[in-house]
Amino acid sequence: MDFNSIKSFYQIEDRFIEELYFLQAELVKLQKHIEENKLRMAILCEGRDTAGKGRAIFRFSQFLNPRHYRTVALVKPTDLERGQWYFQRYLRELPNPGELVFFDRSWYNRAVVEPVLDFCTPQQYELFMNQVNEVEKMLVEDGIILVKFWFSIKAFEQAERIEKRLNSPLQRWKVSPVDLVAQEKWEEFTKYKKAMFARTNTTISPWVIIRSTEREKSRIEAMKYILSLIDYDGKATTLLAPNEEEVFKYRDY
Repeated sequence: MDFNSIKSFYQIEDRFIEELYFLQAELVKLQKHIEENKLRMAILCEGRDTAGKGRAIFRFSQFLNPRHYRTVALVKPTDLERGQWYFQRYLRELPNPGELVFFDRSWYNRAVVEPVLDFCTPQQYELFMNQVNEVEKMLVEDGIILVKFWFSIKAFEQAERIEKRLNSPLQRWKVSPVDLVAQEKWEEFTKYKKAMFARTNTTISPWVIIRSTEREKSRIEAMKYILSLIDYDGKATTLLAPNEEEVFKYRDY
């Protein structure tokens, strides 16, 4: 397929198109490998509002077989779910054999968003923080390939993106009440984010930071990271490791 034919798929800068196309083709191979070998992969996409989580998932899944992947974006819990063990409604969504599941936000709502916005009590927060590492350890030991992405942006970038959405009739629906307090509570979000990294970054389940200033580039580097985790049939020998300036395991930053 020539460049002009490939370009028709995308509405992005020309410099990203060929690499994106190549990586998405590799993701199709990876998905086939997951399906045929009955693997289970869960990718958690976390980050501040407007960091680009949803669009990154779109790029990852754009050409995948919809029969063998799901995107999970849970709404606020029902009265029944609020009376259940906190993890219960998320565990129902874990991947089945041969399936890849993207979480557009995950159980880590309780680590950052909920305490900042008083959606949970201090006791509920602390219980979650004491349990989450053991829960993830059990998932990984049972064979689930668990990836925890944090899409990172700066305060001025978030402000610009929120303003852009508010001024767009096509994107205004994306702005939630949480978005509108994001700037006001930036430092409080930062405090809880740092506590989350410090307490839930483990050897068996590390956090992977994605610098999402240049969004299409960040998606490409995140794809490279996923593709680097597994050997699969037909894997391209020219596949490069992710740029460590763009994608890296947690450290203070």
